[in-house]
Amino acid sequence: MTTTTVFLLIVAAFVAFILSFYQYLFKAKKKGKLQFFLAFLRFTTYFSIFLLLINPIITRKDFETVKTPLPVLVDNSLSIKELEQDSLSKKLYTKLLDDSKLNEKYDIQLFSFDEDFESGKTPDFKGTQTHIDQAVQNLKQLYRGSSYPVVMLTDGNQTLGNDYVYSFSQNTKVYPLVLGDTILYPDLKINQVNVNKYALLKNKFPVEVFVQYRGNKPLDAVFSISQGSSVLHKQNISFTNQKKSQTVTVLLSADQVGVQTYKATITSAEQEKNKYNNTKNFAVEVIDQRSEVAIIASVNHPDLGALKRSIETNKQRNVTILKPSEVKSLQDYNVLILYQPDITFKQLLEQNKVAELNTFTITGLSTDFNLLNKYQEQLNFRMTSQREDYSASFNSMFNLFSLDDIGFEKFPPLQHPFGTITLKSNANTLLGARTQNVDTGSPLMVFAEEGTSRTAFLLGEDIWKWRVEDRLNNDSFESFDVFIDKTIQFLASNSRRKSLVVNHESFYNSGEIISMTAQYFNKNYEFDENANLSIQLKNSITKTTKSYDFLKGNNEYRLNLDGLKAGKYTFTVKENSSNTSYSNSFEVLDFEIEKQFVNPDLTRLRQVAEKTDGVVYYPNQLDKLIDSLVKKEDYKAIQKEITQKSPLIDWIWLLVILVTTLAMEWFTRKYNGLL
Repeated sequence: MTTTTVFLLIVAAFVAFILSFYQYLFKAKKKGKLQFFLAFLRFTTYFSIFLLLINPIITRKDFETVKTPLPVLVDNSLSIKELEQDSLSKKLYTKLLDDSKLNEKYDIQLFSFDEDFESGKTPDFKGTQTHIDQAVQNLKQLYRGSSYPVVMLTDGNQTLGNDYVYSFSQNTKVYPLVLGDTILYPDLKINQVNVNKYALLKNKFPVEVFVQYRGNKPLDAVFSISQGSSVLHKQNISFTNQKKSQTVTVLLSADQVGVQTYKATITSAEQEKNKYNNTKNFAVEVIDQRSEVAIIASVNHPDLGALKRSIETNKQRNVTILKPSEVKSLQDYNVLILYQPDITFKQLLEQNKVAELNTFTITGLSTDFNLLNKYQEQLNFRMTSQREDYSASFNSMFNLFSLDDIGFEKFPPLQHPFGTITLKSNANTLLGARTQNVDTGSPLMVFAEEGTSRTAFLLGEDIWKWRVEDRLNNDSFESFDVFIDKTIQFLASNSRRKSLVVNHESFYNSGEIISMTAQYFNKNYEFDENANLSIQLKNSITKTTKSYDFLKGNNEYRLNLDGLKAGKYTFTVKENSSNTSYSNSFEVLDFEIEKQFVNPDLTRLRQVAEKTDGVVYYPNQLDKLIDSLVKKEDYKAIQKEITQKSPLIDWIWLLVILVTTLAMEWFTRKYNGLL
């Protein structure tokens, strides 16, 4: 309280006294107890009012004893239960929490961790992942700037996050309490399987498997890959003290469309404590990208055979050469190659107005250009009967798909009628036309895309000479065949826009968080922020069905599923306002990473203790750990002085006194007939 405030209080008391004296005692004829009592009440009233007006700040000092925090981190993952340490872990952390001497010295707080970090929660040892690094980062935030010890009950086997050895800060001493049998048992383990998520039908795909052995004597094992009851690959593997890990690479055939599940297994005659880690399931989605290509021509030409051979170098393509009258149904094909269309193509072109198949049109000396002008809108032809030889010039700015210059300018010229060719729509020129080394300004090969329709034009015949020239120059047809394959691939890919787009994987590992995202577009193909998306999920084996709602995120709707058991699931995502839906399926593979461990990771726990000046303890040394922590002189309670400042106007009793004195004065005066 300042000097000014004290002075004002003295003045307030003096003024209150003068006023009450003047009103009740100065002119009073009779000065009895009643007058003195009323004067006292009036003095109290005036002084209370003056106190409220002055509003002095009252300072109060308290002292608080702050103990050093002692976080007890308990591993809540499934691996503790698999190592049969869950009951022991409960006994250990209960004893730590209940120890009177520890509680006297430290502020003990229980934390549990698996893939998440929880405070005060009783561990149930069902966590599907172990994220020690995340637990450490949370402790740093909670006890920022403090120096404290940490007791960590864990097996040290982390499955998520950064290496926790380097996570602890310098002012933290870590005392790992090791859970699990530290005796080294012989153990074979499939450590990792590397495989692409997708494979093409009728192709082979590589599988890379890392196999590990822990033991003290040489061991012969058998490695196999199976699908269902069929063994697809089998080989013997030998381990020694010098060679305890091996990499196995296998080529498997993609013979069936869809998600194909495989099992990698390593076995031996040795008795192992944990055989769960001897197998690992993996899956590959086999995609059928086969395209049916129809080459339609009313004339015979070497170009037809060259195109067929070039396209079919990709085993996913099948080519049929037909005359226009031989085409029965356009629905049997993915791409049409219209070779020099003439009047016999009229009915076919009419049919394709409805079928809307992508086309690759090759024009030449036998082409009916009036027919083409009528049935396509990309190019306008004004041709003469004069023939001309046109060489190619590569356009490096072409960007519809990636393609290298394979030496187009050195290829023999193509024959085509002389005339004017005008681009009518937003077409993209791959090759320009040159005659006698002079750029004509006309295209030689053009690609166009409008909505979902894609077209390509080659304005010249004798392309078979290009394939032969490629063979002469490079001793291979590969460069030319890749050029034709990319052309067909562009035409075979239709990117139709859907109003409901759902992104998900075809398979997940059990224990992982299964994440899906979805986008819903209105009729203008704008993202709809007010969509109501839900999913109905069905287990194909148990037939149980569950429903969930998507949550809106940033330009997408998101859903996380966890706790799904291994098996196949079908699902339907539905936008409830428009009834737009999307159906598909995925598979959850049987793989629980927390069941892979046989021993605690003693090496890392020792590194953590050494790096933080802590000590590794075992369950039978708990009393020694408690005694060590109690005797630690580094950690002492701190007494803090807490100063609290509060204005007198916040003191409710002053208002109560004011009201009471006014009421008493009024009743007293009323009772004595002074009013």
